[in-house]
Amino acid sequence: MESMDMKEIESAVEAIVFASGEPVQVDRICQALEVDRPTVERVLQKLMDYYAFERRGIRLLRIEDSWQMCSAPDYADTIRRAFEIRKPARLSQPALEVLTIIAYYQPTTRAYVDQIRGVDSAYTIGLLQERKLIEECGRLQVPGRPHLYRTTKQFLRAFHLSSLDELPEMPDLGAEGQMRLNEDGQIVDPAQGRAVTGSDPVEGDAITEDEASQT
Repeated sequence: MESMDMKEIESAVEAIVFASGEPVQVDRICQALEVDRPTVERVLQKLMDYYAFERRGIRLLRIEDSWQMCSAPDYADTIRRAFEIRKPARLSQPALEVLTIIAYYQPTTRAYVDQIRGVDSAYTIGLLQERKLIEECGRLQVPGRPHLYRTTKQFLRAFHLSSLDELPEMPDLGAEGQMRLNEDGQIVDPAQGRAVTGSDPVEGDAITEDEASQT
């Protein structure tokens, strides 16, 4: 491939990320353009800053070592109306509690989640798997070999995190042994009162575990 100037590299990187529709690893972009990683990362950061500063309708999101183009959160309702997409109900309190525990203690087992919450979490873990917010990641090497669970890249996207390193310090456990969540169903740093989820809480099935047991 002939050498490209910086403007051409920026345009090519933008085209690759746009065409993918899914997270694209930095190394894949480097290989396609035959450009070194520091240069590609500078270009991606520049594009991300440009979209945010200019308040464009799209955003460039970093997810660990991958990047993805997505619509700006401000226009979520407009996009739903344009495509007649029904806004899903938010995740239930039990689902957010289980997700919080797995996020902070991963990889962990269902038994450990149950121990912290004091109730059976089988249904809720299944719901979170269906939403692709958690996934199985092997088995614990003890009798019974229980499944281990961890959060996914979809979790990072939903909570506007580039990596798990951006999670705030471990939340306190509530008086009843439950994780601290605010009234909007957001994980909160108790020391600073900062919500992990930003301004757009995770949404999904709102059914509770009590309701599930009756179906």
